[in-house]
Amino acid sequence: MVEKAKKHLREKQGVVLSDKMDKTIVVRVDRRTRHPIYGKVMNLSKKYYAHDEKNEAKVGDVVCIIESRPLSRLKRWSLVKVIAHGEVIEKIENEAEVPA
Repeated sequence: MVEKAKKHLREKQGVVLSDKMDKTIVVRVDRRTRHPIYGKVMNLSKKYYAHDEKNEAKVGDVVCIIESRPLSRLKRWSLVKVIAHGEVIEKIENEAEVPA
């Protein structure tokens, strides 16, 4: 019997921007590229919607995502693991009430 070779799936690493949806996270992946004409190094970023089955990733976490089959209109990635937990700074809603 001939075994099929596993297809190499793309992996990306990024920061979680939002975890408000159920079983879905939004991940920002940053990359550096050189401008083709001017040669300046640019920082580019893109948002990916990823499936998070256990809802384990939180805002600010650094995560690893992997390419998967289409799960919904926007989701084509799945969470592999949480690499590092980030800090979330809560906004003070009523700053006027805080004595100075």
